[in-house]
Amino acid sequence: MGPAARLALLAVLALRAGAAGAAGRGDTFSAVTSVARALAPERRLLALLRRYLRGEEARLRDLTRFYDKVLSLHEDSATPVSNPLLAFTLIKRLQSDWRNVVHSLEASENIRALKDGFEKVEQDLPAFEDLEGAARALMRLQDVYMLSVKGLARGVFQRVTGSAVTDLYSPRRLFSLSADDCFQVGKVAYDMGDYYHAIPWLEEAVSLFRGSYGEWNTEDEASLEDALDHLAFAYFQAGNVSFALSLSQEFLLYSPDNKRMARNVLKYEKLLAESANQAVAEAVIQRPNVPHLQTRDTYEGLCQTLGSQPTHYQIPSLHCSYETSASPYLLLQPVRKEVVHLEPYVVLYHDFVSDVEAQRIRGLAEPWLQRSVVASGEKQLAVEYRISKSAWLKDTVDPLLVTLDHRIAALTGLDVQPPYAEYLQVVNYGIGGHYEPHFDHATSPTSPLYRMKSGNRVATFMIYLSSVEAGGATAFIYANFSMPVVKNAALFWWNLHKSGEGNDDTLHAGCPVLVGDKWVANKWIHEYGQEFRRRCSSSPKD
Repeated sequence: MGPAARLALLAVLALRAGAAGAAGRGDTFSAVTSVARALAPERRLLALLRRYLRGEEARLRDLTRFYDKVLSLHEDSATPVSNPLLAFTLIKRLQSDWRNVVHSLEASENIRALKDGFEKVEQDLPAFEDLEGAARALMRLQDVYMLSVKGLARGVFQRVTGSAVTDLYSPRRLFSLSADDCFQVGKVAYDMGDYYHAIPWLEEAVSLFRGSYGEWNTEDEASLEDALDHLAFAYFQAGNVSFALSLSQEFLLYSPDNKRMARNVLKYEKLLAESANQAVAEAVIQRPNVPHLQTRDTYEGLCQTLGSQPTHYQIPSLHCSYETSASPYLLLQPVRKEVVHLEPYVVLYHDFVSDVEAQRIRGLAEPWLQRSVVASGEKQLAVEYRISKSAWLKDTVDPLLVTLDHRIAALTGLDVQPPYAEYLQVVNYGIGGHYEPHFDHATSPTSPLYRMKSGNRVATFMIYLSSVEAGGATAFIYANFSMPVVKNAALFWWNLHKSGEGNDDTLHAGCPVLVGDKWVANKWIHEYGQEFRRRCSSSPKD
């Protein structure tokens, strides 16, 4: 790859717009719409590289290979950034690979000047936190859906249970991961001391590096030796000294002068010799459960299987009907209502919004999206167990929001005007976006929800503004059922009993989005203002 190509690359970086930066440095991974915006600067990089490649094909063979690889992802006008593998590789390219291409050539005065220009716009590119977030998203999908790492590396989504392999999703186009891609995912886990996830990803990296040993890619940061080094130590930390020794010895075949690795080999040999006459239990690597999630198995089971939701044939009380709620507003245009669960009482309103309305709401929210937060005591924090971006829309933003409020009020019979209800919250989930089990209502008297001075959240009205290709269900943990995403439908449930006490059966979660771009809108309705619309009861069962 010649200097001119590197100059071209740096020049286009200097010209890139700040659209990606508007999403928030380090938050690109937390919303698919932010990931999609990262495609634009990469298209600019490709365009300028192509102009230089036409005149320098002979000495730019390596850059041509990199260009062709990235260009193939942009040839489809509807590049599916909702695929988490593609999203991860996009963020990795923009955060790491392009930088490696830029800085790999010998410097000259012109190159240095353009590098300075690159560094000035570097803050607008995805941050290392984005790469970490995208890697953790792949690990999350790996866990919740029991995905094969080897399958993910090939671009397929396969669940592995014992010897059984099940195809969960077949993408229209495969996006495989390189050895360096797998290494970076494994290294993120390795750096966190999470050897449960580090080992399978590093193993796949070693396997792929072995298959291409002797070849070098400009954009790669790691090598076979790096992967062997990290994998050996991960196995040692996990208690498998024998594997650590074998991998360290292989490392020395490629780098025989490495004194640190030679010392490790001697240490591992000594440990194995000392334990030769001792009964040593096979090391079992426990999957981390941080933060501790007591209902993890139930939650993940519901995400995998859609739970044990009964059919209408099993429970006659579960039924479908045309709902008017005795409202003149709905008399000529009733809404299709499906009772999907009785305790808690959960209703699905089909086609609550139209495609045009859903698209309009997404468009209104997109410029204002920020990393979603959760209530923690009196504070609100961005946390790992909720990966999404959200925006709050006042009904004065657009007449459609007023129409939406009227429609919700007509269906529920509740007052949805502030301060008796919150503004509409629009949420876009990120790579592997999810929200682990939680209550919508406040469970602490110091919760920020009480700042509205309108009581607790009595009800939730959640609208699905998009479809997804796989994953993303809403799982009710204690009720043991889950609801798949139904585009344009709305899910309604009561968070509080009529006594005002929280209904524990409403503990629910947003399952990780396996593939797709999930958008929802939440309307949370509070207690005050509903006194004569939903009357109180002293019975804890009501």
